[in-house]
Amino acid sequence: MYEIDEKATSFIKQFEGLSLTPYTCPAGIRTIGYGHVITQEEQYKPDSFQKITNDEADRILENDLNKIRDSIFRNIYAPLTHPQFIAILSFTFNVGGGALQRSSLRQKINRLEHETVPFELNKWVFASGRKLPGLIKRRYFEGLMYKGII
Repeated sequence: MYEIDEKATSFIKQFEGLSLTPYTCPAGIRTIGYGHVITQEEQYKPDSFQKITNDEADRILENDLNKIRDSIFRNIYAPLTHPQFIAILSFTFNVGGGALQRSSLRQKINRLEHETVPFELNKWVFASGRKLPGLIKRRYFEGLMYKGII
């Protein structure tokens, strides 16, 4: 139904960046690759020099995005254009499916109040209580993508 194509993947990669070694993101979450949250079951040790390859990072991202797409299907029943889907995929990848489920953003989309979505996105610019310039930029571009401007 909604395709995770090169446009979607590239859009997300530009905001996530790539780290082939584990790191702690600004929200204090252990990550690797393109913003992949390291789970307890995974073998990436904190402060280790364990590396993944670019191909592994791409495979991990593809797997993560498929899970996020499933979360979007469970929460958004309004039809989305491809640019709208990319924007919501990026947003949900960044904040998580639970946050999408609880958000007024989801409610606005499902009520077809599309003109309010960029405003709703801009509410999500904080990590650990701090307003982050990177999140401000990301939400701005997600808003432009949602409107089909980019």
